[in-house]
Amino acid sequence: MYTISEVAKILGVSAHTLRYYEKEKIIEPDRNKNKDRMYSDAHLNWLRFVMKLKQTQMPIAKIREYAQLYIEGEHTTIARLQLLEEHRSEIQNQVKTLADTEKMLEDKINSYKKMVSMKHLSSVATKTKSEKD
Repeated sequence: MYTISEVAKILGVSAHTLRYYEKEKIIEPDRNKNKDRMYSDAHLNWLRFVMKLKQTQMPIAKIREYAQLYIEGEHTTIARLQLLEEHRSEIQNQVKTLADTEKMLEDKINSYKKMVSMKHLSSVATKTKSEKD
């Protein structure tokens, strides 16, 4: 079992973030006899998944919805599947947008490199011509 500060350090997030996830009912840590939050390896794995969903722009409301469906039990499997498939589709759109943007940037970078190269060649030719004169 891990304390909130240990989990924060392991995951690279703040204790405030972990308390926020608890407030939003995304995670419910265990409590020890002193009522301190205690996290298991299962909690850590769940939080890693939540963080990936967050990194891929899933809104907190959707993450909360998924968490509540999971808590409700196996009869929500189809709803959880649909939610994840919809998110995967959004990620695929993000990937396509990023790939298209990368291609545009590559074209622009190559254009600038060509301009710089031409200016450099022109500068060298001018310098060489003036040295001959």
